[in-house]
Amino acid sequence: MNLLLIEDSVSLRRSLKVGLENLGYTVDDTGDGSDGLSMALLGDYDLLILDIMLPSLDGLTLLKTLRKQNKDIRVILLSAKVQPDDRVLGLLSGADDYLTKPFSFDELHARLLCLMRRGSLTANEDIIELANLSLNLQLKTLMAANISIDLTPNEYKIIECLFINQNKVITADKLSTYLSGQYDAVSKNAIEAHLSSARKKVRAAGYELPIHTKRGFGYVVKPTL
Repeated sequence: MNLLLIEDSVSLRRSLKVGLENLGYTVDDTGDGSDGLSMALLGDYDLLILDIMLPSLDGLTLLKTLRKQNKDIRVILLSAKVQPDDRVLGLLSGADDYLTKPFSFDELHARLLCLMRRGSLTANEDIIELANLSLNLQLKTLMAANISIDLTPNEYKIIECLFINQNKVITADKLSTYLSGQYDAVSKNAIEAHLSSARKKVRAAGYELPIHTKRGFGYVVKPTL
């Protein structure tokens, strides 16, 4: 997943870039509004993390320009402004989400994952189809051909996270955050147990989950290796 980070605070920009790259994202960054607009218009990005207060061109003007150009990119606005009217203005300007400074990295990541769920779908905006399996993100169901697989909530969430991020290595820590948020942790052993149970259920229907373990790194979804 390709991200563009536009934030004029050097320290914040550096820490966010390092954190996101450690999670497996590709991140381009700048601290200048005009440069950021050019990068957003010319580049192929899945999501933009955009500060409002920027030199040369403010974030809201940048965002409105992108929307006028019909640029299809998810946008999380960052702002030190906390008044409700500021949030409303940001969302009406075309943002998909709004995060008030200071914020935790885990919260930013959780919001990013939520936007990924909205923006990584097939044409009907509900279904991910992979290796004879069909994952319905609205109904929270998994089908193997015409067979419904009875998953627990945690089994479903693991499959959802990995299917959304197919062909990317996802760490156990990232899966733990996806399952329970930043305040509770799910152990790697528990994740393995959930995955093992889900594999057995899919196998019983005559199919295989295309989820593979990359030893020492995490998990990756690929139809074949």
